[in-house]
Amino acid sequence: MALSVRSWVANEGGKHLVLVLWLGANTLLFMRTFLMYYCGQQYHYLHQMLGVRSRKARRLLDKSKTFHVACGVAICVFSVVHVSAHLVNVVNFSVRYSEEFPSLNVARYRGEDPRLIILTTVPGITGILLVLILFLMFTASSYCIRVSNYEIFWYTHNLFIVFYIILIVHVVGGALKYQTNFEAHPPGCLRANQTNPDKTEEESGQAVGDGWSCREEARFQPNSPETWLWVSGPLCLYCAERLYRYIRSYSPVTIVAVVRHPCDVIELRMLKKDFKAHPGQYIVLNCPSVSSFENHPFTLTACPTEKKETLGIHLRVVGDWTERFTELLLPDPGAESEILPMVQQRRYPKLYVDGPFGSSSQEVFNYEVSLCVAGGIGVTPFACVLHALLDGWRHFRLRRLYFVWVCRELQSFYWFAELLCALHHKLWKENRPDYLNLQLFVSQTDGLQNISEERYRPLSSRLMIGRPRWKLLFEEIGRTNKHKRVGVFCCGPKGISRTLHGLCNSDRYSGTTFEFNKESFS
Repeated sequence: MALSVRSWVANEGGKHLVLVLWLGANTLLFMRTFLMYYCGQQYHYLHQMLGVRSRKARRLLDKSKTFHVACGVAICVFSVVHVSAHLVNVVNFSVRYSEEFPSLNVARYRGEDPRLIILTTVPGITGILLVLILFLMFTASSYCIRVSNYEIFWYTHNLFIVFYIILIVHVVGGALKYQTNFEAHPPGCLRANQTNPDKTEEESGQAVGDGWSCREEARFQPNSPETWLWVSGPLCLYCAERLYRYIRSYSPVTIVAVVRHPCDVIELRMLKKDFKAHPGQYIVLNCPSVSSFENHPFTLTACPTEKKETLGIHLRVVGDWTERFTELLLPDPGAESEILPMVQQRRYPKLYVDGPFGSSSQEVFNYEVSLCVAGGIGVTPFACVLHALLDGWRHFRLRRLYFVWVCRELQSFYWFAELLCALHHKLWKENRPDYLNLQLFVSQTDGLQNISEERYRPLSSRLMIGRPRWKLLFEEIGRTNKHKRVGVFCCGPKGISRTLHGLCNSDRYSGTTFEFNKESFS
């Protein structure tokens, strides 16, 4: 029966409007009260006592990438089961063609080629397209493809939009049907002039007399599509988030400084109106001059403060996108840096910033003792943390920071040498030299030289050759911080991350709990 929208509005519209207004008003009141308790400075100590900002909940959210990968693998596994079952069904439709119930068949005749059935039905054609898209998305998500050619991963992963559209169409064909009149035609009933071969003639006559006869022919119709019940909610949330992010990143940022550092690292300083961020967060960059559709995440190495309104990132030139982006920023390969007054700014490419987004590194300050381990350019999440400590450490819960930085080349330490030295001098002046335990390791010994500059002497005294002895470091931290929770934060190669993760789960440090947190953008 068709539904009249006009009649429905006249009969049902009033009560539904009142319901929507009531729910909306309650939602607004809840959000107003929640934001007051959550953001109000007057409730800061209440947060700490009641645990409103739960560290455990935040750490679970940091596992979102792992959960995303697990969901993707589960989709692929159950898709194989789904496709295999339907391939069996197609063969059965062909071999066991029913002359008795022609409308129930998908095959047009007995013995029809199953391949022809697949290629001439809506479920078959859309099913092939879905399998193809899923195969492309799954294979292009492998680590080797993401590292060697990120663009392939990016574009194939965005095929999920096409995947969802085809998925909704996939069920329209109605290959599987159900009986609609099983009361008038009970399953297995006897039609006129028909006997059951499994029963005797006397039993068949008795069944007809008991009402087990068919009063009409069986009627079938396809199952009602229910895919939208599973897809519509997540898609609406996704679209709302994309719209919000588009509005937030609509205005391009102003590039105020570009600095070339050793080992193919570029520092970028930008200015964005009303941009607020916390140490450890990251942003997503989009440069239409390089690619209108590609977005790349970069950790903030400098957050806007009351003294300085600019935000900064350090990016390593690896891959097509960063190479092209660097060429647009510094056309002259020999230029070391370009910091011009605003009135003399040349035309930089348009750059859009989305964010900031939270990450596990934000929790560094929520432990009394934290261990930060960086490998090469993986130091960027902790650079902003060091900047925050340079501005003032007293209002943080953190009372001791172990900072380990491992690099292949000695020149890499110059990226943040001035920052580390400035923090070292500040803590010595405040009589807190033990607040920061700094350890620098250089793993490549070919043509090794020391940091000879006088202004970087605090770094040269903490520079060691080789790799860290992680077990000894954890034993030292465990002895000096018994019955405490130590936050372990890692951003670097998988080998280091795997080793630290294993040590955090070890039971050899009695009385000390090491909570592992990992940064990853690959």
